[in-house]
Amino acid sequence: MTGAGADSRSGISVLVVEDDPVAAAAHTLYVEREPGFHAVGTVHSCADALRFLERARAAGAPVDLTLLDLYLPDGHGLQLCRTLRAAGHGTDVIAVTSARDLAMVRQAVSAGVVQYLLKPFSAAALHDRLERYARYRDSLGRTGEATGQDEVDQALALLRTPERSSLPKGLSAPTLDTVASVLREASTGLSAAAAGTAAGVSRITARRYLEHLVDTGQAVREPQYGSVGRPELCYRWKGR
Repeated sequence: MTGAGADSRSGISVLVVEDDPVAAAAHTLYVEREPGFHAVGTVHSCADALRFLERARAAGAPVDLTLLDLYLPDGHGLQLCRTLRAAGHGTDVIAVTSARDLAMVRQAVSAGVVQYLLKPFSAAALHDRLERYARYRDSLGRTGEATGQDEVDQALALLRTPERSSLPKGLSAPTLDTVASVLREASTGLSAAAAGTAAGVSRITARRYLEHLVDTGQAVREPQYGSVGRPELCYRWKGR
């Protein structure tokens, strides 16, 4: 657990809750690079998250936003959300998870999750969510009453409506998900050809997606030396 004390910097404070140390470090770095946001802590379990948020509130510096993985070693992230709401915590939650089950998405909405970001994702994807979240907060930051239904609708739409693609031109989210899944499940490094075969795409297409995963810090590229000839580039999921 890092950053256990309250942070006096202005802006939107963020707690990163993620059990994978590599992913936690990447998410924290993404937050720190986002103008107007600062990471006040990084924890790896439900219990540590609850303790951090309790201490921050007691210190008079409640955390504005929590980036929450749903699968944690000591419990489920949505149960943590319910516990936080029952205890009166007002931190907003962006779920950061590989859970694609639509029932899980419905439960997340019921538990008060404001956005749902599927892994693997790029820094650009998180930037998009954080930027829209900041605009949402600004739109509802004043005191008093809404002028009408349109103002409420516009504020909520800021959280829901993508304004641009989060991926480089020519890449699609479904294919990225497939290639990333192939790489995550592989017990050893994969060549672009092997990844392409497993994902049902060409070697050249697979290489583009694999390089994107490397560029976004989710995969690593390394040469694999055989008995004869030039070494072949192989890719593996980071942290494996």
